[in-house]
Amino acid sequence: MDAGPMIGLILYVLGGAVGAIFYLPFKKITGWAWESYWLVYSVAALLVVPWAFAFAVAPNFIEALKATPTPVLLKCFIFGAMWGFGGLTWGLMIRYLGVGLGLALGCGLCAASGTLIPPMVDGTFGTLFNSLPGQVTLAGVGVSLLGIIAVGAAGMSKEGEMSEEQKKASVAEFNFRKGVAVAIFSGLMSSALNFGLQGGKELQGNLATLSPPTPEMWQGIPVIAVVLLGGFLVNFLWCLMLNAKNGTFGDYLKPAPSKAFVNFLLAGLAGVIWYSQFAFFKVGDAKIGSLAFAGWAALMSSQILFSTLLAVALKEWKGVSSRTIFLLVLGLGLLVGSMATIGAGSKIQIEEQKAAAYAPPL
Repeated sequence: MDAGPMIGLILYVLGGAVGAIFYLPFKKITGWAWESYWLVYSVAALLVVPWAFAFAVAPNFIEALKATPTPVLLKCFIFGAMWGFGGLTWGLMIRYLGVGLGLALGCGLCAASGTLIPPMVDGTFGTLFNSLPGQVTLAGVGVSLLGIIAVGAAGMSKEGEMSEEQKKASVAEFNFRKGVAVAIFSGLMSSALNFGLQGGKELQGNLATLSPPTPEMWQGIPVIAVVLLGGFLVNFLWCLMLNAKNGTFGDYLKPAPSKAFVNFLLAGLAGVIWYSQFAFFKVGDAKIGSLAFAGWAALMSSQILFSTLLAVALKEWKGVSSRTIFLLVLGLGLLVGSMATIGAGSKIQIEEQKAAAYAPPL
């Protein structure tokens, strides 16, 4: 039995897990404004690590870039820049709503648009209904969206049950209206990242054919580097602007040189953790086959799953009603079921392909 789909699904789940915890090192940073640690994080997550990893795993990276038409690279870059605006507000979303509710709403919108729009744009969406693997995978995407809705409903219920004092105790800057507005913008813009990653197939083709070829499992890694370059430019310039506006350039040398070094390490660690989710994601794509479009939903679903469990551990759900707990558990169960269904769809496709390969000629 081909283990590829299961490996791919495990990689998506691992990606979601690290995506849910990347924010934690920020909580240990002291004496810096948001824009200061976000700038250091952006340099690590969007520039240094992606390009270093791409050069490490793709021996023909430069040749493949030269052979790829400029419009293709520019499209990846622009989608990355669009994601950059979503990424800028992702942190604000968590500040206003907390890890659990913030990531549920943001990832939900990001999962829905980032999963369904790319196959609609490239004309392959309709073909998914014509095969059992496609139907099963679409069902898995649908279940994931139901799970996201249930978790979001639990968050709404929680928000209505808690007093302002309770909300502030678990999330210091809790503001539901601001948080929802930011989540809508951030979730929709962040889905552009998947558009960019799916749009780099020509670059991946060059990586596969130019000598020495890049192994299949690593062919998506250079695409990440190109896409994130657009996001880096947006984040870097925005943080510099805020440093200038708020007079926070001095943050990088305080509260003391030794403690500032710790802040650099923590912000850089957050960047490494954040980037690793998309390394898992693209390597998982190589394992799961032509149904990889559903990987985005699996990644977002697992991120919501783990972020919600983290929020429970951080006591963000303390004191809620049994109704809210029911919605939360229902949502988490649906998310787990969706990932299993998506994996089953890919597995069925692999089995059908193997059966066709061994079928005797007519």
